[in-house]
Amino acid sequence: MPRGTSEVSEPMYFVLTALRAGPLHGHAISKSIKELSRGRVQPSVGTLYGILERLNERGVIIVDREETVNGRNRRYFRITPEGQTLVEAEARRMQEAASLVLRPSGA
Repeated sequence: MPRGTSEVSEPMYFVLTALRAGPLHGHAISKSIKELSRGRVQPSVGTLYGILERLNERGVIIVDREETVNGRNRRYFRITPEGQTLVEAEARRMQEAASLVLRPSGA
């Protein structure tokens, strides 16, 4: 998401959508994105954490908590009210755009 705009890339959209279900850690976010997109969107680990960092910088997600599991730190992220507003606006925008193509001919 370029700074200072409300643009949302497809992977960012799916990260925000995944986090609507509640706080998740990186691997769970990745699995959720894959499921939500039916396998179309599968960001690499580095790309996913870059997206999480940018979304966190914008204040649309925050770190909810950190846990140590099997000796490894696990960071959980959650969507903020601003993030919820952003993902809903993006969903409406896509719905409006899709309606131009999906409406019956001659309408």
